[in-house]
Amino acid sequence: MTLEELLRLAHVIGATVLFGTGAGIAFFMVMARRTANPALIAHVAGTVVIADTIFTATAAIIQPVTGYFLARIIGWPLSEGWIALSLGLYVFTGIFWLPVVWIQIRLRDIAHDCATKGQDLPAQWFRLYRIWFACGFPAFFAVLGIIWLMLNKPDIPLFG
Repeated sequence: MTLEELLRLAHVIGATVLFGTGAGIAFFMVMARRTANPALIAHVAGTVVIADTIFTATAAIIQPVTGYFLARIIGWPLSEGWIALSLGLYVFTGIFWLPVVWIQIRLRDIAHDCATKGQDLPAQWFRLYRIWFACGFPAFFAVLGIIWLMLNKPDIPLFG
């Protein structure tokens, strides 16, 4: 396997992990929230925080590294329109993902406290959940856009 093939494989796996983990986390958090059971929500949110740390964070680091070296080997300038747009969408996604990580930790902690005390979830939990939920949409569609750009490599004259 050549270095280019290895980088392409790592890049595709990273993209798959980012997309799949994000979709999975969203699904399980939404399903847990529907129960309104603080103990179940705390457990699921705890798993979500671990998954985000292990999978999403790792892939988020690997993606720009493999993408950079892949572009260098192939000879694509980072100013190529579809690459520049992909990088912009990647930053855009990160702007939504970073607060989501903090929110997931808070959701977990609040649910855990409620479960321990035998209380229902407070209004603060639902406010944070709505923010978490809303942040998922732009990030999700940005990742879809990045995947589309990577697969199609359209001629986008951003510079020049």
